[in-house]
Amino acid sequence: MAPTPHARIALITTGGTVAARTGTDGAVPVLSADDLLATADESAAHGALIEGTFEPQIVPVDLMSVDSSAMTPTEQFRVVAAIADPDIDGVVVTHGTDTMEETAFLADLVAADPRPVVFTGAQRPADDPHADGPANIASALAHAADPDSRSLGVQIVLGGRITAARGAFKASTVDLDVFDSVHDSLPRPLLTGPLPGGRPVRVDAYTLYPGVSPGLIAASVSQNAAGIVLAGTGSGNTHPDITAEVSLARQRGVVVVVTTRVPYGPVVATYGGGGGAVDLERAGAIVSRWLRAPQARVALQALLTTGCDADEVADFFSASEPRDD
Repeated sequence: MAPTPHARIALITTGGTVAARTGTDGAVPVLSADDLLATADESAAHGALIEGTFEPQIVPVDLMSVDSSAMTPTEQFRVVAAIADPDIDGVVVTHGTDTMEETAFLADLVAADPRPVVFTGAQRPADDPHADGPANIASALAHAADPDSRSLGVQIVLGGRITAARGAFKASTVDLDVFDSVHDSLPRPLLTGPLPGGRPVRVDAYTLYPGVSPGLIAASVSQNAAGIVLAGTGSGNTHPDITAEVSLARQRGVVVVVTTRVPYGPVVATYGGGGGAVDLERAGAIVSRWLRAPQARVALQALLTTGCDADEVADFFSASEPRDD
């Protein structure tokens, strides 16, 4: 379907490579929403991505200017709050690709209305002779104005590909086709209420490996983490010493979610032996079958910040499993 001719689209900028110029200290985000819009318009003028009668009203919003690797949970909550303007027909958020999968997923957790919300960015700085940002922004704006993009949840438009935010992960450090998905049709359970203002609760995440120190979990508990996400080996497995610490963490009220460090496939509790996912479940951990550690951590943080208990967290992850799983 053709784009809506006079759609009102917010262009929310947060920084990242798409807004960066390169100097002696490396690439640093410096471009404003108006700067980025000008480059997108230039791309559109060449006829590559926006054609015909597409003349949206773009509302520029300079929200922040940070590398996404340095973005805090509080700033991620700010991004989601900025998307909520009811007078906007669609939203494009420019964001660094390092943590785009996390912020886009957080936005999807509260995306109950049908408006298109699109995240985009770049792999090359704006002053690169072959910068990919202008084309990505132009494509994202067109997608946000397309009526067929309504009621699809938050999407990532980048490198010529449209990827649902839920299940997305950054698959390359350099390729322009940046994102892949662990599953292309994950269900979209939403938070039962809006994200609150203020500081989100703390949720830690650890990748497990041979010889990992069980003290990492104890340290999180002692430092008042509300939740912990563990990326286990294989189908959510680890050493028995980790299982023991998970049990202690649960006794202290810390919610623990287990997923895998493997990119593809479901996490199925299959193995025992003291450190398998079967043992971790018995110790009180919740298995995330599809959401990997970055998005599982975001989900757990959002759920706990909004006041959910361990049973409600388990219900969320169960509802996140596709019917064909």
